[in-house]
Amino acid sequence: MSTQADVKSIDTITFVKTAIAAFAQETGQAATEVEMQAQRMIDWICIDQAAYWKAEVRRAADQVNQAMKDLQHCRTYKKVGNNEPACAEEKKALEKAKKRLERAERKAEAVRRWTPVVRQEFQEAGVRLTRFREVIDIDCPRAMARLEQMLRSLDEYSSVSSPAASGGAGRSAGSMARESDEQPSATAASPPPQPDGTGSAP
Repeated sequence: MSTQADVKSIDTITFVKTAIAAFAQETGQAATEVEMQAQRMIDWICIDQAAYWKAEVRRAADQVNQAMKDLQHCRTYKKVGNNEPACAEEKKALEKAKKRLERAERKAEAVRRWTPVVRQEFQEAGVRLTRFREVIDIDCPRAMARLEQMLRSLDEYSSVSSPAASGGAGRSAGSMARESDEQPSATAASPPPQPDGTGSAP
């Protein structure tokens, strides 16, 4: 397997590192905002609405009691002889109060029924959010550190001369040195011309 690096652009690695940093920051802020909004919603349903509809049931029940008293008062004090008074307004008020009480009781029951469900869903979402935060807080910095290490290694690699070029230059210098050394040896090995009897070269 080849161990050579095939890097097309160092700027791309820098871009990826910057993008991961931006992703970690933006998603971290978004996760915090989601968690805060979800907690506010849970508090609104499980605390605020529970308290509101509980109080609304009490108010509606008080109105029903008061409407019943008003109707009884009308039937008692507005009766003429054997004629039963109509008491239309009092009857309407009682019917309206009963409907309000029924609605308040339905809402209070819905809050009681959905409170454990909402809390369970919030807890499960919190677990998933915690795992996602591990990606932001652990995996992203780890990836950025790895990319930074790659950038430093590539920077060091680019500052070193190519081994092939250095080896070629060494061989050229060595060949030239050997040629210089061999040339005087060949000259010294050639025998000098021998003079003849006349004193001239042959």
